[in-house]
Amino acid sequence: MIFIQILRNMHWKNGPDRGFSPSTPISNNIANRKAAMYLSQGFSTPQRLHASDNPSPQDAEFDALLALIIEQRQQFQELRHIPRDVIAQMKKAGIFRSATPSRFGGTPMAPHLFLRMIERIGVVDGSAAWVAAFGSANTYLAALPVETQAMIYADGPDQVYAGGLYPLSKATRTDGGWRISGRWRFASGCKGADWIGVGIAVDDGAGGPPIAHMAVCPADEVEIIDNWQVMGMQGTGSHDTQLKDKFVADEWICARAAPARIDEPLYRYPPLAFQAEVHAACNLGLARGALDLAAEMSGGAKLMPGASRLADRGYFRSSLAEGEAKLRSARLFFYETAEQAWQVLQAGDDVPLELNTLLRLSATHAAHIGAEVIQTCFRIVGMGAVQSTHRMQQILRDSLVVTQHAALNDVTLEQAGALLAGLPPTPGFP
Repeated sequence: MIFIQILRNMHWKNGPDRGFSPSTPISNNIANRKAAMYLSQGFSTPQRLHASDNPSPQDAEFDALLALIIEQRQQFQELRHIPRDVIAQMKKAGIFRSATPSRFGGTPMAPHLFLRMIERIGVVDGSAAWVAAFGSANTYLAALPVETQAMIYADGPDQVYAGGLYPLSKATRTDGGWRISGRWRFASGCKGADWIGVGIAVDDGAGGPPIAHMAVCPADEVEIIDNWQVMGMQGTGSHDTQLKDKFVADEWICARAAPARIDEPLYRYPPLAFQAEVHAACNLGLARGALDLAAEMSGGAKLMPGASRLADRGYFRSSLAEGEAKLRSARLFFYETAEQAWQVLQAGDDVPLELNTLLRLSATHAAHIGAEVIQTCFRIVGMGAVQSTHRMQQILRDSLVVTQHAALNDVTLEQAGALLAGLPPTPGFP
């Protein structure tokens, strides 16, 4: 077990955790150094080694969050959403201010560091990681007028945004805004949100296809249709939402993936790539959890008289080693590419098409390799994991849902391959 703990420590400490660019603003470095403390040690328990002898209060809040998730994760499945006390602890841990503009009290965090926070939550629970991943979604709100953003953050920087934008609904133009009716799917985290976005189709005025726009409303003004009955990620509460002839003023509407009104590096990071990455990070965490769990089960009680322990079986040992290697390799590509994109932005440049393509490719690759590793772990531990309440069973189901996400499915591999082959990009990609 000592060797297993060494591997866990290496998983968090090795790889592209090499500090911060000299060009990073001091205020961002403070947030990033805090985030770096979350990279220290794997955790079957919420305890970890700190990168500092004097951890900040927010580090303690992150530890408390992990402990709370472990305590309540079975309840997430029964409720089919993450309860508000856990959301409140996520706020205390700084999850939802990590993409809030600094002018509104936020601590914008380098994406590759935020992703590690999501990965670490994913080790203990997939649904909690998925909902925490929407701490990145405040980058969408940065496309709204600055005056509107000021109203959103009037009560503080820890605002939770949830949005199910599709299918796009028609909206009727009226004085000063739009009247909107429709029903939208997959509003993950909507029951714990402060703000909810919906998608509308707006005519481009030139006879072309309609343009997807996001309309943002206070959460208590949007109806939630409680219908999230799924095989995995059940705790995300990705219910349908609905509006009936609701007026939404122009200043609360913006084009999907429109340029941000905030001039900070985080809001120039490719938004669709970031969306793919935060979901992929869930599977990296889940895969780490599966490997740790398989190792813990390796010396357990034998079900059949005379059978060898899992740890004594060649296929188990080889598969465990291959899973470790696959996960670390995918993880390196994932974080190395994200860090490279951040360095480009820090230098004042835009992320080029080729690098943006690699962001999408590395995210899809990470999600799929994570799921592959988890399936291998489930197979090699045998009958001990077949009960529906077994932790490995939940990890497996959650991981399969991640790979179904539109930003991470097989189509992204086709589109990335086309660009790598020198073909023109598909509209909407990367």
